[in-house]
This record gives sequence, structure tokens and C-alpha cells, in this order.
Amino acid sequence: MAIQKKRMSMSKSIFVKFFGKIKCIGQEKAFSLAKSLSTGNSKSFFVQQTSNILYNILYNI
Repeated sequence: MAIQKKRMSMSKSIFVKFFGKIKCIGQEKAFSLAKSLSTGNSKSFFVQQTSNILYNILYNI
């Protein structure tokens, strides 16, 4: 005989969906920031290029 699956309450299902969306938004923001840092288009972080600094020190430019 088949047993009916227990139904999830409305508040719990809303919470699970909302929590999943929050995680997804955080992941999208992190990926976007990493992408902008790697391409050099970041407006919120200033990253020094170590290779350029070493080149300038070695060749006194």
C-alpha cells in the first residue's frame, strides 16, 4: 500500500525558497567581483600589479 508523502508547511517552503535565492545572489556578486578583478575593470578595489612594479624597479623606469 502506498504511503502519502508528508506535505511541507507553507511557511517552511517559503523560507527554503527565500534562503536559496539569498545564496544565489551572494554567489553571483562574488563571481562578478572576481571577474572584474581579473579583467582589471574593478571600481571598488585597487589591486597593484606586482609584475609591473618589479619591472619598474629592475629597469629604473
